[in-house]
Amino acid sequence: MKINEKEYFETRGLNVLVFSNEYNGMFFDEKTAGIEFIHHGVRTVTGGAVRLQNTPEQWDLIPKMTSRKVDKATNTIEVTLRYEEFDFDSKIIVTSKGNGFLINVFLDKPVPKQLEGRAGFNMEFLPTSYFESNYVVDGKAGTFPRYPSGNTEMKPLSQKIPQFAGHTTFDDRGKKEFITTLPLDSGKNLIFAPENPERTVKIQSEDQEIMLFDGRNLGQNGWFIARSMLPLNKTGKVLTWYVEPNTIANWTRQPVIGFSQVGYMPGQRKVAVIELDQNDKALAEASIFKLNEDGKFVEKLKGDVKVWGNYLRYNYAQFDFSSIKEKGLYYIQYGDQKTNTFQIENEIYANVWHPTMDVWFPVQMDHMEVNEAYRVWHGRPFLDDCLQAPLNHEHFDGYKQGPTTETKYKPLERIPGMSVGGWFDAGDFDIQTFSHVSVINSFVESWEEFKVNRDETYIDQKMQFVDIHRPDGQPDLLQQIEHGVLNLVAQVENIGHPVRGIVVPNLHQYHHLGDASTETDNLPYNTSLKPYESNGVSSGTMDDRWAFTNRSSFLDYRTAGALASASRALKGYNDELSAKCLSLAIKLYNEATEIEKRQNRIIVLWQDGEKATI
Repeated sequence: MKINEKEYFETRGLNVLVFSNEYNGMFFDEKTAGIEFIHHGVRTVTGGAVRLQNTPEQWDLIPKMTSRKVDKATNTIEVTLRYEEFDFDSKIIVTSKGNGFLINVFLDKPVPKQLEGRAGFNMEFLPTSYFESNYVVDGKAGTFPRYPSGNTEMKPLSQKIPQFAGHTTFDDRGKKEFITTLPLDSGKNLIFAPENPERTVKIQSEDQEIMLFDGRNLGQNGWFIARSMLPLNKTGKVLTWYVEPNTIANWTRQPVIGFSQVGYMPGQRKVAVIELDQNDKALAEASIFKLNEDGKFVEKLKGDVKVWGNYLRYNYAQFDFSSIKEKGLYYIQYGDQKTNTFQIENEIYANVWHPTMDVWFPVQMDHMEVNEAYRVWHGRPFLDDCLQAPLNHEHFDGYKQGPTTETKYKPLERIPGMSVGGWFDAGDFDIQTFSHVSVINSFVESWEEFKVNRDETYIDQKMQFVDIHRPDGQPDLLQQIEHGVLNLVAQVENIGHPVRGIVVPNLHQYHHLGDASTETDNLPYNTSLKPYESNGVSSGTMDDRWAFTNRSSFLDYRTAGALASASRALKGYNDELSAKCLSLAIKLYNEATEIEKRQNRIIVLWQDGEKATI
């Protein structure tokens, strides 16, 4: 392997990136950093770094890269990593050797006492690339399971490595324990997928044993992990792996044809983009085939393929077939590659938004039970909304509460009237007000521009019930505007102003992937009750979502605009809510203007580096 001009290792069929991508610290372990492989066209390995857990989860601590040096003359990339929390530095040097590369880990100081038996070198392998493949450890074969089936054990919570403020990965109703994974196998010679030349990887350790883990036991986004512990009381070179990913001679990635899978209108420009391996050369021509009345596809166009050029890892070419205007069903043929079929029709884009309106937005509706035919997407969630977030608190997912609440509520005091309206954030179950504002504005624009009257959803705000694919005589778009507005109105009326967001307090709730109605007990928190104790109408379990209430005139203005526009759309549909929206929009606008005036009156003058006057 040689280091290329993009400063990563390259040979035909393999690229090895050494911290070309960094952990960003937002979601911590995003599976997009460290030492990574692109192995025969697929990114199969990531996360090569000194880590503090057998199978790190998404919010477990990550090292910060403090330096990166590339030496093309010696085919070496060197990075230094630091865990600030433990004053712990390590250096990783990756050097090309033979048909693979060496990974050497160096320490200037021994592993800190707190991290003894915890700090190790990890490399993570994509499960879908290895499902039901074999592995061999010191000559003994095993099989990578399709479903997580490795062993785990409980350990005292006191042994858990401290993490980012408030983070926890396990809550067992008060037990002071946490879960850790046990290895599938261990030894000094490990072979991944020996029967599959595209995925075979050999790892040999000079000193420490290599353990193989299944990270999916603790998180569905976990990968298979090869890990060696760092030895104790040693400095200098403390670990050496020789890694040899197999490469197929003269391997070339198959072309990928990019096109509109929705289809095209007859008169629009139609250009397919052909992505090519850097060792591949563009063919001179490509073809368009059309389905005839007799059910057979026939060639309708053979046209020139024009080279576009290189971008990052691939070469690109274009195939323009704009001359095809006849309506019908088509596919593109380029060499041996054939695309899926697509349509050319006048109204090709007329209905593509229906699944978003009919299914996606109903499923995202907070505080509602959502049913579709024989399936319940989720029950009524977060009927216990919400508590005032505590002061000076930095939460996961970017939420922060400052030194004051900027509301009439004390920290962790219940805010009434908030279990209404709103949509889940994409991918999780918190409410993000700025996203609501943007969606409402977009919906109003669509309503005023096109008067979209589609009705495929039954929505009952009083019963907090939604039934998908069941018309109720009302335009779905207006009902969704109403639903989003209800939460904004509740924020302004009950909190006093729009808030950054509303999110669960515990990480074990936040990474919940099931029915949103089971993320809390749906009972308001009661300080007079013990944890998990309930009187039927409240509970002593602090699982209620928190409102992060720092005020922003920018968000006030944006929310005022959304409420004002919603007021227009809702007129004639829900006149009472329409009037309320306009009234609150004016209130917010005036308050935000006054806040900005006060802020602009405070002027700090500096002279010779000293504060001169305020």
